[in-house]
Amino acid sequence: MITTMRKLLIIMSIALPLLLEGMCAFAEGPYIPVGSARMKKTILAFPEIKSQPGTASSLTKTVHETVTNDLAFMDLFKFLGPSAFIEPASAGISQGTFKMSDWTSIGAEFVIKTSLGISNGSLFVDANLYDVNGAKQILEKKYIASIHDAKTVGHTLANNIVERLTGLPGIFLTKIAMSCDRTGKKEIYIMDFDGSDVKQITNHRSIAFAPAWSPDGTRIAYSLFTKHRNNIKNIDLFEFNFTTSSVKLLSDRRGINSGAAYSPDGRYIALTMSFLGNPEIFSLDPATREVSRLTKSFGVDVDPTWRPDGKAIAFVSNRTGRPMVYTANIDGSNIQRLTYAGDYNATPSWSLQNNKIAFAGWIEKTFDIFLMNPGGTNIERLTKHQENNEDPHLSPDGNFVVFSSNRTRQKNIYVMNIDGTFVKRLTYGLGNCVSPKWSNPPPK
Repeated sequence: MITTMRKLLIIMSIALPLLLEGMCAFAEGPYIPVGSARMKKTILAFPEIKSQPGTASSLTKTVHETVTNDLAFMDLFKFLGPSAFIEPASAGISQGTFKMSDWTSIGAEFVIKTSLGISNGSLFVDANLYDVNGAKQILEKKYIASIHDAKTVGHTLANNIVERLTGLPGIFLTKIAMSCDRTGKKEIYIMDFDGSDVKQITNHRSIAFAPAWSPDGTRIAYSLFTKHRNNIKNIDLFEFNFTTSSVKLLSDRRGINSGAAYSPDGRYIALTMSFLGNPEIFSLDPATREVSRLTKSFGVDVDPTWRPDGKAIAFVSNRTGRPMVYTANIDGSNIQRLTYAGDYNATPSWSLQNNKIAFAGWIEKTFDIFLMNPGGTNIERLTKHQENNEDPHLSPDGNFVVFSSNRTRQKNIYVMNIDGTFVKRLTYGLGNCVSPKWSNPPPK
């Protein structure tokens, strides 16, 4: 049985006592054109972190491993092994305290030079990135954090390196939300971008699904099967607040209140509601709980996703018979059909970076992931012959697609490059997991 999937925009902010300062101003543009970078990986060298006497080796190990693992996740970089290094141990991390030729001669294109120290219970990390072929420094950063936040420092440094080399935001402090049935019921979970640090955030012992992050990362909206008076079943919209660890009811109008997506400015939530009879797309003001109708048809309209500028939405409708992807202005005008192929298209996700829309399509008796331009042109198939692949959501840097798949006979969350390569499984032991939603980097 074909089931409709939900799609949302997600943004997660992490509140940690981390101070970033001292970045050099470098005028040059990005060094790596991401579209072609995977054909020839960029060669990085990351020598051992210089540490002050008395500094715990576990801290330098945590920072070094975090940066290395993060950058390896990108599928853009290749690290030279320490056995290839010829630089003497006496070399420093500042320009002029080491020889660029020690790195160019072994094939490195960029070298990461770092030092770490402890003072009054705080962690201090100095980090520099050098273009060794150009013999110049291209990034300088200083980080101050609690000694308990060494991993966060590593993620932040990796983000800064990726942004400097590609011009795109790093994803290493982002989160993924999803609905899993590990407990026998469907609850909302979150995890880090790479599948680590899994947390269950709801405990309704019912069916909680379709999570959506608020732009500031402090809240997640989700839908829940409930019972109203006289034992009448309903699908209500709730919101979990990370600051207060509390749950708030957003909409309990009769029928369906699901598939929420926060607008880019956080002022409104687009969702499917059926209190007037037919399931249509509405805009909800979370502060006043007032709604405005965005679509009107004899069909079923679901799965709204916002265009990055907040002036339009993409959604799914069966108004012409088969569920297909459409777009409309936020006032409901200028409705345009984007997809025509296949029997069932669902859950569009609008990229924040490369102006692409991902969606799931029923073709050859399975769901697969597709990518297209916002006008419906240049459709690319990203998955094939691997059971059902659904719920695509594009990463904030536009480089990855997170999705659910039952290719192991159980629905798990996977991530792949935007071209369908380098597929990685993220969830293990959480039961069936669906509807992954990827956050944006936390605000700077």
